[in-house]
Amino acid sequence: MKETALPHLDDFLLNIQTNNYSAETLYNYERDLKVFEIFLRDDAKIDFDNTTKNVIEQYKGFLVSRDRKTSSGEVAVKNLSAGSVNRNLSSLRRYLKYLIEMDYNVPVAPDVIRLIKTPKKHARVAEFDQLVKLIETPTIFEKNKIVAIRNRTMLEVLFATGMRISELISIDRNQIDKTGKIFVRGKGKKERFVYLTERAMHWINKYLASRHDNHPALFIPYRGLNFRAKNARVSHNYLQMKIKQYREYLGINVPTSAHSLRHGFATYLAESGANPAAIQILLGHESLETTTRYVHASDRYAEKTHRQFHPLRKKKD
Repeated sequence: MKETALPHLDDFLLNIQTNNYSAETLYNYERDLKVFEIFLRDDAKIDFDNTTKNVIEQYKGFLVSRDRKTSSGEVAVKNLSAGSVNRNLSSLRRYLKYLIEMDYNVPVAPDVIRLIKTPKKHARVAEFDQLVKLIETPTIFEKNKIVAIRNRTMLEVLFATGMRISELISIDRNQIDKTGKIFVRGKGKKERFVYLTERAMHWINKYLASRHDNHPALFIPYRGLNFRAKNARVSHNYLQMKIKQYREYLGINVPTSAHSLRHGFATYLAESGANPAAIQILLGHESLETTTRYVHASDRYAEKTHRQFHPLRKKKD
């Protein structure tokens, strides 16, 4: 058997890149297909051309198994979630479709690859007052005053605008106008406006007043060898780590991340009566269905609605 390699993989990845997908999307495709390549070589021990429906089912089993291998060929430390398994399967399906579009032969049809069932979880967003306390925590928790102001400002902006963490850390100072409107380029290179509250504008002005540099980025690191470099920005991992620290400090038991602030933004706008179509635009979603999945009513709001509107809510003897 040949060294198992997926045919025209480099061409496929180039196609993804030239179609203006993000670097993260390109990385995900490359990593996911490398996993399939390793499965064919080490587990199925066949060439790509000999892939069958049964091999695809075996691959599903490989993805959910404890002894699966990562894209680097190492044994995985933890199991993949159903969502991650489906992302791997979707990457393979997209690759097969590309081969067909380019008139190359494929051993199995893309439609053979069926996604696995994902468990429906009770969606939860921390209560509004908890999110507010979380946003305010950096100015209590952090000993370094400049770091405290910067981290507080990042959380204020996330919740004020509903933007993604990747959009937040890529903002430059000159993207914000005097009215608090920010022009961002989001997922899939889609462009939109997001809007700051007066409160968020106050913290941005306070944060910028504490800085004495000409760095173009809005949020910059203060440690590390390259923190003064032109492309230096606060990292995803740093902000997520800090939010975890603040959540533990407050004793919030609902899983909360930077993405949770985006969910909270949508949820509490909806609870205040905002039009779903407007929320869709603010979040940068193509589909209103995606937006409705984002809007998770809080448990307290659900209880209030139940008590207010249930037809048998009044006691009778």
